[in-house]
Amino acid sequence: MNNGQEELLLLLQKAQNEFGYLSEESVAELAKSLALPISDIYGVATFYSFLSTKPLGRNVIRICKSMPCYLKNCQIIIDTVEKEIGIKPGETTPDGKFSFQLTNCIGACDKAPAMMINSDVYDDLTPGKISEILKACK
Repeated sequence: MNNGQEELLLLLQKAQNEFGYLSEESVAELAKSLALPISDIYGVATFYSFLSTKPLGRNVIRICKSMPCYLKNCQIIIDTVEKEIGIKPGETTPDGKFSFQLTNCIGACDKAPAMMINSDVYDDLTPGKISEILKACK
């Protein structure tokens, strides 16, 4: 990654932190300020799973679907979250409390299966642990 790409990624993260997601307006402003085509900005914004071009819930649940988690039954974790909050990956609850996303590695492979809620990592998950964690977020 070169310096220009690093700068773009940092600016996208900053915009998302400020507004909660990357709106069309923020992408257009960024493209104009960097003299880049909007398509280039959207290309980066949609490539990285931790960036979003649509509004997200207050609590963003990310479940790792990489090989270590997959081998440690991440599907049970996905099914449990679906049951607990009533949405599937890629969706946000109608009340805006939760968004649910599948992602590749979250850096907790040694303690799989794992998930993140916002910036907090939860590992060695079981259905019972997930229920307790989600109740605390409600």
